[in-house]
Amino acid sequence: MEVSVLNIKGQDTGRKVVLDDAIYGIEPNDHAIYLDVRLFLANQRQGTAKAKERSEVSGSTRKLGRQKGGGGARRGDINSPVLVGGGRVFGPQPRDYGFKLNKKVRRLARKSALSYKAQENAIVVVEDFTFEAPKTKNFVEVINNLKVDGKKTLFVLPGADKAVYLSARNLERANVMAASALNTYKVLDADVLVLAEGALSVIGENLNK
Repeated sequence: MEVSVLNIKGQDTGRKVVLDDAIYGIEPNDHAIYLDVRLFLANQRQGTAKAKERSEVSGSTRKLGRQKGGGGARRGDINSPVLVGGGRVFGPQPRDYGFKLNKKVRRLARKSALSYKAQENAIVVVEDFTFEAPKTKNFVEVINNLKVDGKKTLFVLPGADKAVYLSARNLERANVMAASALNTYKVLDADVLVLAEGALSVIGENLNK
């Protein structure tokens, strides 16, 4: 698949790049996408929910009544889960919600997400660019020039660029990330994928291992 390379003014440079069919032209695997997105969302969870169990509640351990003959259910101390103010049975404990997912499955998921974007013609390739200083106005101009304003857009750069990142930080529908950090969730969450020319080789190296 050939895509024209644009500059940040939105003009065609006259050059074209070929998107690797092994990455952007495969038959998408929806189950791999599901697993990778699920893993991403699981890793965003804090996992700090905590409830006190019987042994952690403050209270006397004196047995409240005799074992038999009271006419009701037997119970122990005041921390018993059957009493108001007692401990909780099987309450939430701090935990890590992540799970293991094979690297091959994660690579397949990213390839599938990129292939979906290619099928939707939602990939724009631009020349590598940077800003001398962070300025939101400059980034808005780039968005307008590329005619992706009003759409949720993900800019993928060859590497971390603080000036570009800070320029886009205040824009609600624009995200910037390095190609090495590209993940399935971010690709699918964007309406348009804007790839810097240098990012293509980084993505190719990561996904063709």
